[in-house]
Amino acid sequence: MNKIIPAVAAAVFLLVASPAFADRIDGNWCYQDGRQMTIDGPQIKTPGGTVMTGEYDRHAFRYIAPPGEGQGEPDAGAVIAMVQLNDETINVQVGKAPAVQVWNRCKLTIS
Repeated sequence: MNKIIPAVAAAVFLLVASPAFADRIDGNWCYQDGRQMTIDGPQIKTPGGTVMTGEYDRHAFRYIAPPGEGQGEPDAGAVIAMVQLNDETINVQVGKAPAVQVWNRCKLTIS
């Protein structure tokens, strides 16, 4: 009986401690410097304003930043890879940059 309680406690801990997957990566994402992007299935509106198709997974997205026109794409030619951490946060890897950008869901604004 005494061995069962620690085993049950360990099982409950593993269930609670395991990462929870967010519903999906789709939506409007904002970065601290004011850039925004929108993901809708395989379609993305990039921070530079280009609407294009990328590689979509429910919790990840990947595309190659297009050449800039108008505002311009800040990372033209780089592979942009995103992984959703939770409902409110994604990590964005730009090319081979050593640092990961942390993007958050954009706050709703009422005008």
